[in-house]
Amino acid sequence: MSAQQSSIQGIQRAATAALHEHWVLFLVEGVVLLVLGATAVVLPPIATLAVTILFGWLFLVSGIVGLVTTFWMRQAPGFWWSLLSAALGIIVGAMLLASPVTGALSLTLVLIAFFLIEGAVSIMFALDHRRELSGQWGWMLMSGIIDLILAVMIFAGLPSTAAWAVGLLVGINMIFGGTALIAMALHARKAT
Repeated sequence: MSAQQSSIQGIQRAATAALHEHWVLFLVEGVVLLVLGATAVVLPPIATLAVTILFGWLFLVSGIVGLVTTFWMRQAPGFWWSLLSAALGIIVGAMLLASPVTGALSLTLVLIAFFLIEGAVSIMFALDHRRELSGQWGWMLMSGIIDLILAVMIFAGLPSTAAWAVGLLVGINMIFGGTALIAMALHARKAT
């Protein structure tokens, strides 16, 4: 066995031991994510507003921190670009916080663009890897087609889809993430 394989096995054993030791924390986190995700799925407009407000604060705080650090290091190269980036963060954050409903519409448009691009890229990836992925390339193709269908459905329902699309998708993501953490925690509980 090579030193590299031995090192990798040592890291895997350490990770397994750490997971076993803290499985309850992963379980609690998974349950919390599952409950929050289910709440977001049941109440997607509230989740959409919450996500929009969270993004607003993230942009605003990062813009303010960027502005302070830019002026603190005004002799560094790229001062004007850093200043522009900080100002953009502050403006976007303030806009999202001042009008979260309009901000939800903007986030939904970004979501539509993401699904369109991700769908097209996934389809091209699948078609490009037909030979290498043999029978499995169809799954990637289907994923890309579903992304395109989601983009069209959300776009066709605008502006009403802006009220629920972001919240629903965040909720679904949280449910899957919580379920994965719960499964991992229950498996880690048994590990020795």
